[in-house]
Amino acid sequence: MSGQVFTTERRVRFADCDAAGIVFFPRYFEMLNGVVEDWFAGPLQASFRELHVNRRVSVPTAAVEARFIVPSRLEDELTFALTVTRLGGASCGLRHRISSGGQLRFEATQTIVYVGASLKSETWPETLRALIAPYVEMPE
Repeated sequence: MSGQVFTTERRVRFADCDAAGIVFFPRYFEMLNGVVEDWFAGPLQASFRELHVNRRVSVPTAAVEARFIVPSRLEDELTFALTVTRLGGASCGLRHRISSGGQLRFEATQTIVYVGASLKSETWPETLRALIAPYVEMPE
């Protein structure tokens, strides 16, 4: 895999855990949404406020598939890595890998779609497409 990787880190908080002290599985999906939000606000230069409030567009999730590999526990430091598997006309395939201390904990694929004010999918604007393109995984 080549192409840029967007990474960010986050500590597992008490609110993320179930009674057993491990990350409650739906919290991973909230974390993924946060990673996507950070990716858009950072390198893609389009915060969710800019998209949702100012432009009246959105990038909802159309599909997600996940694999839970090793439990994460309270106060674990998690590293999130995001790459793009496919950049279509209106959709974008994402690959997420969450690790801690070099150990893969969770991985997921996610499809997001660019949706206009009409709530119908639209083609990615060229400015966003150009900023997403460097994150596309290239065959080795």
